[in-house]
Amino acid sequence: MAEGMTISQLGDARTGKLADNLTGFGRTLRRAGVPVDAARMALAQQAVMLVGVGREDFGAALESVLISREQDRQVFRELFDAYFKNPGIAQKLLAQMLPSAESRAEPAKRRPRVSEALAPVRAARDAPAPREDDKIDLDAAMTASDLQRLRHADFNQLSASEYRLVERLAREIPLPLPRYAARRTRPGTRGGRPHWPGAMQQAARTGGEVLRVPLLQRRRQPLPLCVLVDVSGSMERYARLLLAFLHAATAPRHAGAGLRRDVFAFGTGLTDLTPAFRLADTDAMLEAASQAIPDFAGGTRLGDSLARLRVQHARRLVGRRTLVLLVSDGLDTGAPEVLERELGWLRRHCGRLLWLNPLLRFEGYAPTARGAAVLHRQAHGMVAVHNLSRLQDLAGSLAEVLRQ
Repeated sequence: MAEGMTISQLGDARTGKLADNLTGFGRTLRRAGVPVDAARMALAQQAVMLVGVGREDFGAALESVLISREQDRQVFRELFDAYFKNPGIAQKLLAQMLPSAESRAEPAKRRPRVSEALAPVRAARDAPAPREDDKIDLDAAMTASDLQRLRHADFNQLSASEYRLVERLAREIPLPLPRYAARRTRPGTRGGRPHWPGAMQQAARTGGEVLRVPLLQRRRQPLPLCVLVDVSGSMERYARLLLAFLHAATAPRHAGAGLRRDVFAFGTGLTDLTPAFRLADTDAMLEAASQAIPDFAGGTRLGDSLARLRVQHARRLVGRRTLVLLVSDGLDTGAPEVLERELGWLRRHCGRLLWLNPLLRFEGYAPTARGAAVLHRQAHGMVAVHNLSRLQDLAGSLAEVLRQ
């Protein structure tokens, strides 16, 4: 939509084009994963009637009533520019179910969510129902080729539907955490001390004769876990998927009831996500986390966030045994000396500090940025976490770091 667009170009209330365009635009937003309901669309129509159809006012009015999450803001702006740039494209997109609708005016590169939302949907209602043999072939093809491709696909390059599928697959990946011998004991077949109460109970069943003396062995429980997740703009997609993965993989039903896990999100500040991680359902956890994080898709100040962790949550690091997983690309905007000091404190007060870096997907990557260089010096190890294959190898990487 050009700067001086008139009402006749976009459509007006007398011919009904404005309402149709807004309705089609709402459908396109929903296809891109933006939550838009009928109430928001009614507000959008009222807002447009109040501000008019000037490009800046029109876009700002729609954005203010249709967007409530920071991660959807850039998606909205790209869709708005593409949808209202050419009335012909808008009319094609309104159909939503045309067999083909080529868009010659689209730019070369867009976010995967935007490209998928603007892509035409073929009329599946006219296609014949697949036979049972066809269904089997389709499932086999998906298992052999598509899933293999998704297993090695970078999270940031996935379309909206692929991202949802990969997120579901990530929840099925196990993460067996290393265990250690705790101070508490339990009866067992091996141990260094006799369990006299157990011996007396057995003697009561054998007429007072002690036939075997059970032993006390130390309990083994998973290492305490502290997760620090970067939620800046460059980590937007990685953060959500890794939160879902870690929530499912460290759930009590998988890691055991004795696991202690503390989760924090950091951007320009520090947000405690531990209450959200106590929710059993992963989708509910993600919803609670998105509401709790005030600086999602913003900047990164890891040094200041670690300083707040040291002042307010230092007791979360249990006995210098805690395994710390720091998920970040290292693109920090804070002072390097603050980051160096706070990372040094964190390293001294934890068992191991492991840096999960999605930028390792690039061949020949070197931590040359100031924040990345500090992280590289202080971390005990650095692991890539940009696709499903790397997530499956994460347990082996943890064990190797702990053996060092």
